[in-house]
Amino acid sequence: MASSIIDRIVSQVFTEKALKDFYCVGDTCQGWERNVIDQPETVKKIIENGADRIAAGIGVGGHIEDVGIARMIDHTLLKAEATEDEMIKLCDEAKIYEFASVCVNPCYVKLCSQQLKGSKVKVCTVIGFPLGATTTEIKRKEAEQAIENGAQEVDMVINIGMLKQGKYDYVFTDINQVALAAKRNRAILKVIIETALLTDEEKVKACVISKEAKADFVKTSTGFSKGGATASDVALMKYVVGSSVGVKASGGIRSREDAQAMIESGADRIGASASVKIVAGNDTGERGY
Repeated sequence: MASSIIDRIVSQVFTEKALKDFYCVGDTCQGWERNVIDQPETVKKIIENGADRIAAGIGVGGHIEDVGIARMIDHTLLKAEATEDEMIKLCDEAKIYEFASVCVNPCYVKLCSQQLKGSKVKVCTVIGFPLGATTTEIKRKEAEQAIENGAQEVDMVINIGMLKQGKYDYVFTDINQVALAAKRNRAILKVIIETALLTDEEKVKACVISKEAKADFVKTSTGFSKGGATASDVALMKYVVGSSVGVKASGGIRSREDAQAMIESGADRIGASASVKIVAGNDTGERGY
């Protein structure tokens, strides 16, 4: 994907008018570092400027009051020491609360697929996780094998270093190859851009490339880096991708209030390990990413 196209789109997003619309409410202006969780009017302004909470054609999203928060959550367990017994419990919880999916490491896809057979809960897995630095060929093969084992959704990590180096054609191909594997098997692709490691301009570029490469969602974080989801990042990402691509907020979402703030900022899906606590208010702790 030509860098001139990327630069033109970034320039369009960061025009004086767009900046004023994003940073200002009336005569009060804020930087992106100000978390819009504390600025509900700012969130409303962002949505009015083009954000749409419903991702067209994907079958997820909607207002929290409309579909229920549980159906927007990927019930997640990605920690290295996770056991088969914990995976079975994860699936049992997902069926009880009717979460959108369970998000697990590739080695547990087949087990979870068996556990969730006949339920509404999908199996999601991660690709190139958590660094995004494996080769494109390995990412595609990993996605193909996961889908063959029963994954219906795949969350891949972009090559962050290549994006920062300005190698946009590489990043585009990296995503598109996984997208082709997913679409051939009617699976959903979410692209993790790891917002904590990017500037706002790089976040815009990552979102534009992901959309052009046929991703179904862009996702904030792996949960393994130095930061997780913020409402301001979600709002920016939604503004860039529009209504045809979903936004998944993940990393550090531990309460219903956290989840609702992300949804109100434009998130169509939430990735969380504290899912039961979020929907039921139970102080059950969390298993962690």
